[in-house]
Amino acid sequence: MGGDATIGCDVLVIGSGAGGMTAALTARLLGLDVVIAEKDRWFGGTTALSGGWLWVPCSPQARRAGIGDSIDDARLYLQHELGPRFDARLVDAFLEAGPRMVEFLEERTALRFFLGTTYPDYHPAQPGGLPAGRSICAEPFDARALGDWMRVLRPPVSELTLCGLKVGSGPDFHHFFNARRSLRSALYVLRRIARHGRDVLLHGRDLLLMSGNALAGRLGSSVRGLGIPLLLESPALELIVEGGRVCGAWIEREGRRVRVDARRGVVCAAGGFSWDMPRRHALYPHHPEGATHLSLVTRGNTGDGLRMAQQAGAALRHASSPGSWMPMSRVPRRDGSFATYPHSYERGKPGVIAVNREARRFANESNSYHDFVEALLAARARGDERPPVAYFICDSAFVRRYGLGIAKPFPLPRSHYLRSGYLRRADSLPGLARLLALDEERLAHTVREFNEGARRGVDPLFGRGDNVYNRYHGDAALGLPNPCLAPIEQAPFYAVEVLPGDLGTFTGLATDEHARVLREDGQPIAGLYAAGCDMASLFGGVYPGAGTNLGPAMTFGYLCARHLAGQVAEG
Repeated sequence: MGGDATIGCDVLVIGSGAGGMTAALTARLLGLDVVIAEKDRWFGGTTALSGGWLWVPCSPQARRAGIGDSIDDARLYLQHELGPRFDARLVDAFLEAGPRMVEFLEERTALRFFLGTTYPDYHPAQPGGLPAGRSICAEPFDARALGDWMRVLRPPVSELTLCGLKVGSGPDFHHFFNARRSLRSALYVLRRIARHGRDVLLHGRDLLLMSGNALAGRLGSSVRGLGIPLLLESPALELIVEGGRVCGAWIEREGRRVRVDARRGVVCAAGGFSWDMPRRHALYPHHPEGATHLSLVTRGNTGDGLRMAQQAGAALRHASSPGSWMPMSRVPRRDGSFATYPHSYERGKPGVIAVNREARRFANESNSYHDFVEALLAARARGDERPPVAYFICDSAFVRRYGLGIAKPFPLPRSHYLRSGYLRRADSLPGLARLLALDEERLAHTVREFNEGARRGVDPLFGRGDNVYNRYHGDAALGLPNPCLAPIEQAPFYAVEVLPGDLGTFTGLATDEHARVLREDGQPIAGLYAAGCDMASLFGGVYPGAGTNLGPAMTFGYLCARHLAGQVAEG
């Protein structure tokens, strides 16, 4: 490695996800000189691959829509959600600052959001829970506004697109889902496909950014517009501590060690530890190794922020669930490698169940993805050391209407997924059980028991469809007694294997209400802050609603920048 060089700034931000870029933008807008160091060759981090949702109660969008919400109600909801892990200082800071963060960014940057007007909290029956209105999502964004930065925005994972076209959250997804049943939606989809084809022909990629790609694009466009240096392929190596204060970091840049002197402080926003295998093995309850746990998080998130901060004396705050869970399947690629697919969509639709190795249902399939995986982990028999696995089971009518996993509904082909073994198909349930090495009689009993209740619109075992969140993910258009329940009875029958996965990590650096990193004695480390998955989740391991990761990430990115700029009191 070559000789040392030096960069000077007020604030060094390590990581270019939503939390890091929000901290950088806020600090710059408050008059500070900021540098962002990003480990990868892309900017946007896992944010760019996400759904782009933020859980922010009482947002400006909710107020304008007349949503009947209040800080007190949101606080009550979190008190019941978090139980003994409720930290009043952190929760109050988040609830007070979240709406102000949104307003600040919309007024002074390219950030724009729309309201999830029908998107419920994940546990709406809890005291203080709402049937809709606490989640907001980044509006679509034209990538041309990024200029030459368009080529370094992390692209969506190809398996999560439709031939390279990213289907966005909210209205966009609604039109694609209804394209075979609505002329209006069909015309919308045809226009989207035509625009996509034109963009790829002229620019090599889709220019209409959606979901997390839109959020990262809007943040990046604002960073670029404010002239904030973004140093790509520049991993942080070590924090610089002098006189008990963090005053910068060593980074690697173009083969050299570079010293970055940060006069005000350093923000660790390096994305958590989803790919730090030893830490993951130590903290995850199923001790995953190899391919027994999947992740949608970018591979560069190897716990760098946690490691450097702990070396500087930081404490960790553990969560009841160390990760934010998502059921996922391994998708074989034609080159022999595997992609990861999240099962966030079809689980709630009528006509599918999930069974474990014992061919028994173990959860309400329509509950949140985080709750579903927690139930899968809890269902393992005592002493069973095998990796936890589930199988989604459905029939031909279900696959035709909704698809299964990455296999899309009719008329898109699914022969490749059958040939590769991703999808399993059999003409009978006993035949499907044999393919999956499940007990034939037990699977038949499980499906028969489910069907008896589904025909009446009830789920005696798990109450599927009993709350507004479940029903939101059902299919009301079918006119069933329960939009989440339909019998599984039309051969052939299909299955896909599902493993635990994560969207990020909850265990992280202990912080205070200003996002200052704390020592074991609870005192802040001067000059050191954390945001995003480097900061321990204030939700303590539970998942209250859509945007559980990004809402706090951006809010505490905003709060730490205000503290760095000496503007602690909101004005």
